Amino acid sequence: MTEQTTYKNAGVDIEAGNALVHQIKDVAKQTHRPEVLSPIGGFAGLFSLTKSLVKNPVLVAATDGVGTKLKLALDENNLTGIGQDLVAMCVNDLICCGAEPLFFLDYFATGKLDLKQAHTVITSMATALKTINCTLLGGETAEMPGLYQNNDFDIAGFSVGIVDETKIISGQTVQENDIIIGVNSSGPHSNGYSLIRKIIDDHNLDLETILPHSKIKLSHALLAPTELYVNPILALTKKITIKAMAHITGGGFIENIPRVLPNDFQALIDHQTVPVAEVFSFLQEQGKIAQKEMWRVFNMGIGFVLVVSPQDVTTAMTTFDKFSLAAHCLGTIKKKTDPKQDKIQIE
Repeated sequence: MTEQTTYKNAGVDIEAGNALVHQIKDVAKQTHRPEVLSPIGGFAGLFSLTKSLVKNPVLVAATDGVGTKLKLALDENNLTGIGQDLVAMCVNDLICCGAEPLFFLDYFATGKLDLKQAHTVITSMATALKTINCTLLGGETAEMPGLYQNNDFDIAGFSVGIVDETKIISGQTVQENDIIIGVNSSGPHSNGYSLIRKIIDDHNLDLETILPHSKIKLSHALLAPTELYVNPILALTKKITIKAMAHITGGGFIENIPRVLPNDFQALIDHQTVPVAEVFSFLQEQGKIAQKEMWRVFNMGIGFVLVVSPQDVTTAMTTFDKFSLAAHCLGTIKKKTDPKQDKIQIE
């Protein structure tokens, strides 16, 4: 008798998907804020705004992925930080305008669902979300045999936050002589990994190599989870007026800082104030990467940048210190003398 064709022998296991939902229900529930009205497993997540104390509420949305860092994590069989990477890439964007992250959704696509693999990633997301009081409201798992090979998968994240319209941080109040503060990154975060992987492949680098002047393996430095800046930034917004903020992601310093400055102002960065992490120096030397390319691709050891008034610098530094984050004065804001000048200059 000819075997009947089923969805499962076509490569999609509905039971496995249902099992994953069952496994992650308790994990997701631990992240729920009081505003959540729906359990995991429905067609959509419900989140009430009636309890919000924001007087002029504006919803803020962001979406992102983790890029080819995921490929490196798969190759190293180390997925424990990838969920935090995904969360951080979204919520660190949200807070740039002063928004508080409310909820998060994920999309997990694979060729064949590996329950252990998916559970590890989603648990990592939930753990990160719980630390910043953000709800894992729902998500989607898709098996797509033929599109993804072997145990490959991809993930995307979507987050929504809230900010008072009168308190949106837009960069429009930036003035000459304001101070640029940079907050340390945990490593390359989730950007530049196509270049990183090319350097590794072209030069046959051993990921077990201990980085010079440190006790850290190259693999550990490259897979360190992206830093979450939500809690210190939200705490700081209650103490001082932050004039502009930039999450240093794809495009590095050169593209991200100019995005938040008015057209007639320029950021002057003293490169000697940037605590370039050892992993970046190592990659630059091994790959023979030009300095400008490094600043354009990587965060160079600074994952988040703020612009504040000179009188607010001490408060900012003290706040980051309380959250065990190192911060540095990187430079100042100057008025352009020529409209054609770049909005950032690294000296």
